[in-house]
Amino acid sequence: MDKTLDFPDLLRLIDERSTAFRAAVASAPSLDVQVPTCPEWTLFDLVQHIGEGRRDWAATVAAGPAPAKSAAEGAPAAPREREALSAWLAESTEQLLDALRKSGPDRGCWAWWETLQSPHTSGAVARHQLQQMAVHTYDAQITVGAPQPLSTEVALDGVDEFLSTCVATTSAWPHKPATADFHATEGRSWRLSLSADGARGTVLPAPGTPDENADADADADVASVRGTAGDLVLYLHGRIPLDLLKADGDREVFDQLEAWDPDE
Repeated sequence: MDKTLDFPDLLRLIDERSTAFRAAVASAPSLDVQVPTCPEWTLFDLVQHIGEGRRDWAATVAAGPAPAKSAAEGAPAAPREREALSAWLAESTEQLLDALRKSGPDRGCWAWWETLQSPHTSGAVARHQLQQMAVHTYDAQITVGAPQPLSTEVALDGVDEFLSTCVATTSAWPHKPATADFHATEGRSWRLSLSADGARGTVLPAPGTPDENADADADADVASVRGTAGDLVLYLHGRIPLDLLKADGDREVFDQLEAWDPDE
């Protein structure tokens, strides 16, 4: 889709978001508080997810194209004591970063997503891991009452990454063909085309340019949403509702997209 962040920047930003995540956890009055954006989890559950998940992805990157055995098996469990927990989290992040540094951006790597628009490489894993850390850092911050907006640098790549990694598929769209446009107030736009051929994202010219609608299907349902890139990312990851953004056109397209599970 669009130009992505360079590999060194991805690693730098993963480390930065991980540091911010640990800071939010350290400021919490209790690890047993519920995470508002992940209501089935306590803050401690979120910490476990982050630590164990980064260790699993570190093992996955190190293993290359073959799926790796879960790194959580036999690994030290997340400790409850605050200082030890912070150290465990930092070690989890460093294991991931070390594996990514050693592999470089172009090495083949197992991943759960289709290769329609996002490759199975360690670079694509790093890109997805940055977005996971950014969104979960927001989860931790809102839990302690101090949510921070996603940085523009991370969020602009995040809209593109979500559409190309988490949504792009050859599974048939079960509704009337549709297009969903995402406009960031920072000046970038994307189109998600939904049809019997699946879902595919493209980068759009700036809103209002003559070829803005060049690739639109004249018979498709059309919807669009506008907001900061950070808010678009949070909406796409289910952290904020559509009502907090400016939506136009057939809003049912977004309802259908939120409910769609291509694997069913």
